[in-house]
Amino acid sequence: MANQSDAHSSAISAAELEFLAEDEMVEVVPNMRMEPLNLICGDFGPFHPQIPIQVPLWLAVALKKRGKCTIKPPEWMSIEKLTQVLEAERDFEGFEPLPFHYVEISRLLFDHAREDIQDVYMVRSLIEDIKDVRFHKLGTGLEKITELSPGVKLKNVSAMETNVVRPFVTKALETFHKLRSPDLLPESGGGGGLPNRQRRPMNAPTRVTKPR
Repeated sequence: MANQSDAHSSAISAAELEFLAEDEMVEVVPNMRMEPLNLICGDFGPFHPQIPIQVPLWLAVALKKRGKCTIKPPEWMSIEKLTQVLEAERDFEGFEPLPFHYVEISRLLFDHAREDIQDVYMVRSLIEDIKDVRFHKLGTGLEKITELSPGVKLKNVSAMETNVVRPFVTKALETFHKLRSPDLLPESGGGGGLPNRQRRPMNAPTRVTKPR
């Protein structure tokens, strides 16, 4: 039970990943005038109509829900850029550089600002294709893990992708380490271990303790 709990605790839920991604900065175009917002995480504003400004994604979504702005999709979400990334992912063994939270950012924008994304269905399809190709490469890479692997180094892997493979990689490396250990038995003399009994020669007389 403890091992199962440890494996599950090493992974983060999708909701938690989205929460972390909401701190990423995006560009909004306000349709109203508003004084600066002085928040714990920083100051944002002032806001002027039709003048783009950078704000955290969570604030952009909040303003969008109130009809106070439109959200400009990041450059990497253009069809041209995503097509280039998809072709490179298919042609090369490594992973193309994408924002660490590209999955969560795109999902939040699809959910709350789909009308602000040009050719939204094509953009969504390209991102799904990129995810599929990258997951296939992740699976192929994990098959190469052996008992001689001291660890796993993955470059340009996103938060969601890392979160999916982390429990498996951790468990596999722990298992390999245990199998390579020269002594799998617990040390004698410790708590819960077997008592350390000395072997008596077969012909040695049995010692009898006299009652007092």
